[in-house]
Amino acid sequence: MAPIPPLIAKYPRLAAWYRATRPRVFTATYVPMGAAAAAAIQDGVFDAPIFLLALIGALCLQTGANLVNEYFDYVRGADALKQAGQGMTIKQNILTPRQVGLGAAASIVVGSLIGIFLVTQSGPLLWAIGIGGVLVAITYTAGPFPLAYNGLGEAAAGIFMGPMIVLGAYYVMAARVYADLVWLSLPIAFMVAAILHANNIRDLDADRAVNKRTLAVILGLRAARIEYALLVYGTYAALAGVVLAGIVPPGALIALLTLPEAHTLVRIFATETDPLRLHPAQGRTAQLHGRFGYLMVAGWLIWLLAARIV
Repeated sequence: MAPIPPLIAKYPRLAAWYRATRPRVFTATYVPMGAAAAAAIQDGVFDAPIFLLALIGALCLQTGANLVNEYFDYVRGADALKQAGQGMTIKQNILTPRQVGLGAAASIVVGSLIGIFLVTQSGPLLWAIGIGGVLVAITYTAGPFPLAYNGLGEAAAGIFMGPMIVLGAYYVMAARVYADLVWLSLPIAFMVAAILHANNIRDLDADRAVNKRTLAVILGLRAARIEYALLVYGTYAALAGVVLAGIVPPGALIALLTLPEAHTLVRIFATETDPLRLHPAQGRTAQLHGRFGYLMVAGWLIWLLAARIV
């Protein structure tokens, strides 16, 4: 379990909601939003107030998705055999299913209202991106065909916490998009998918027991380990590709400093089977996503600043 900040830990109810919303994976929103901001600054279309509002909206939708996941994993019995994992506040009788369900609904409604306002400030393309984001947030573990229960969790997360956020955030500022935004978001998409896949490798036995058909369950442990390695190493290959293609400036390559940690995590997932030991490695995958993304964006911005000074 990720440590709770001391100030929040003083208030048990606040600490419970902190656990349920799973803020350690908010990097899945921060990183693509940062990439969209860097692209907008590079193109001279950055709008700080609109960007901040879009960030809040995206965080609300991610929070809603996390709470929907918390609720339906409990209702469907997916948490019953788990030894470790994020949230699990309902299983541990910290929050009730009704409280988590209402929290999910409130988060999604607020995020949707922000999205509707942003549509009025940009254009109709945001309708498609926003509706897609809301649908993924809800159907990730809910509905007659929950994505996470049918091997589509990694794909959904990679697409909507990568290209769709980058496109949407850029569009609300510039009222236009272009193909390179998709390419530059691929490193982010691969790494955020790795977070979900790490979670599913950790929970493989528990998920299989309740017929939660994640991609790890469908592939089996050996192939799931290979996929984790491909997603993590693919992140760095994609970064090198977009830099070589001139889509992202060379300064972004500073993110390669995280490669040793990436290699360590690949080795852990290739050899470890104990969920209690894989749980910290899943958290480290989320941290790696954040460090990689922040360094990529920081290197990009520093390169732009240096180019203007020179």
